[in-house]
Amino acid sequence: MWWQLIISVAAGLAVVYLLLLGLLWWSARRSGDRVRLREGLRLLPDLIRLLRRLAADPDLPTGVRVRLVLLLAYLLCPIDLVPDFVPVLGYADDAIVVLIALRSVTRRAGPDALDRHWPGTPEGLAAVRRFAGLPAG
Repeated sequence: MWWQLIISVAAGLAVVYLLLLGLLWWSARRSGDRVRLREGLRLLPDLIRLLRRLAADPDLPTGVRVRLVLLLAYLLCPIDLVPDFVPVLGYADDAIVVLIALRSVTRRAGPDALDRHWPGTPEGLAAVRRFAGLPAG
């Protein structure tokens, strides 16, 4: 039974990763930027480190940490808005919730917090800013 949980979590992360790559490609294509495959592959690990760093920053508002805890709870909870056994939509709801939470957290934390905590490249930071609807830094 535990191996099914591990496989499900891995599959969910893979789908979220692919959706984020697709959104990055679409967003960059719309704005005329060139998307590098290397940047896309680094985006998910950088986002995870960003969210962890934001959650650990005592200078940020409590609401940011609450949103991050709620996001983690939603992702770990076996009950989703759309059950995971529904093809494509089952994991798409997780990706949408992640994007909404990312947008909310980055807007609330502010551009300075993103600059301070971003572990990746400037191109990755620009992509996160586009997702969050923040102006390019």
